[in-house]
Amino acid sequence: MSLTDLKRKKPKDTRVKVSVDDFIEDANKYALGLDASHGQSNIASNTQEFLRGLDKKSTKIYRHATFTLTEKSISQLDEIAKVSKVAKSKILRILIDEFYQQSSTEQTNLLARK
Repeated sequence: MSLTDLKRKKPKDTRVKVSVDDFIEDANKYALGLDASHGQSNIASNTQEFLRGLDKKSTKIYRHATFTLTEKSISQLDEIAKVSKVAKSKILRILIDEFYQQSSTEQTNLLARK
């Protein structure tokens, strides 16, 4: 027996490469008690995920956005936030989703008004 027979062999890498987004999504499904491999979801779970997405303390990833608002819009948003005791960013997420849920005709009518 020679010394080359005693050489340590590299183990085969059997790990499957997974994107970061897929890993996080599977971890969230696991935390909710769902089977991550099947990816089945129903309307109730989609609704719950959306509502969690409106909550800043959820596991959803938020991206910083910079955009311009008029002074009037800022003061209106401040007033809504004070009265409702809800964060401004959450209010904007709700309003964006409400607008998105409307038909294209309703969206066009709203955009034409301003």
